[in-house]
Amino acid sequence: MIEYETRSWLNVIFRLRGTVVPRIALRMALVGAVAAAGSVGRAYLGVDLSIPDRAHAIVGVALGLLLVFRTNASYDRFWEGRKLVGALVNACRDLARQSSSYLDGAARVRAGALVTALYATVRRYLRGERDYPELAPVLSDAERARLAEVRATPLYVAQLFSNLMSDQVRAGRLPEERLQAMDANLTKAIEAWGGAERIVRTPIPLAYAHHIKVFLVVFCLSLPLALLPTGIWFSVVGSGVVAFGFFGIDEIGVEIEDPFGYDPNDLPLDAIGERLGADVTQITTEPGTGK
Repeated sequence: MIEYETRSWLNVIFRLRGTVVPRIALRMALVGAVAAAGSVGRAYLGVDLSIPDRAHAIVGVALGLLLVFRTNASYDRFWEGRKLVGALVNACRDLARQSSSYLDGAARVRAGALVTALYATVRRYLRGERDYPELAPVLSDAERARLAEVRATPLYVAQLFSNLMSDQVRAGRLPEERLQAMDANLTKAIEAWGGAERIVRTPIPLAYAHHIKVFLVVFCLSLPLALLPTGIWFSVVGSGVVAFGFFGIDEIGVEIEDPFGYDPNDLPLDAIGERLGADVTQITTEPGTGK
């Protein structure tokens, strides 16, 4: 995710990284070329391709409403994703606290490592990745081989955590009621993962995405013809500004509808994981309060 100073207008306006301008530049250039060709033909070749502008004025309002709805739907998905990641982090932190207080020695360190592994597998699962180099110090060779075989990798790590807690209960080192408290947080983490997976697996319906894009392309490419009577420069500049606004709004919605990837405006899952890993490791490797 791009970090920026929200109060610095110049810093925000005059930057390209993190914006949609590079991705819509070709579309804007195409609209400008149509405007320039139509203006030159009307002014110098006697070919008048202008169309009535009243229809565009009416259609533009409807298209604007569709784009606003599209962007709002995408931002809802983005914000829901952030809340789910926050819920996952909170559950992991509380698991680390409980592990530090309820467990001793190697079991506490192992529990902390599995908490970090749980977040790492959720993050890579949401991105469709299957490599886990950060888990080499955490899992045994057999566990990593098994991890490569299973489809729901976070579920396997959660199972390892549950097995560890069950072993502690059977050994008499963890009371049953504390196991239940820890299991509740593990369930919350799984629920957050499931909610994030729902966002990834449920894109904006194709029919809606297709219709609005076709509508948008037709409107923007025909707009220069509606502006031809206003003059060559206004036709080129005016249609370019409108194309920048409409294409940009649509592209923003496309970028933020899946907030778990590597786009500049996606959620900073790697940075969140690094902070979580450092916090969990610190609290579970230092001497705890014991049972």
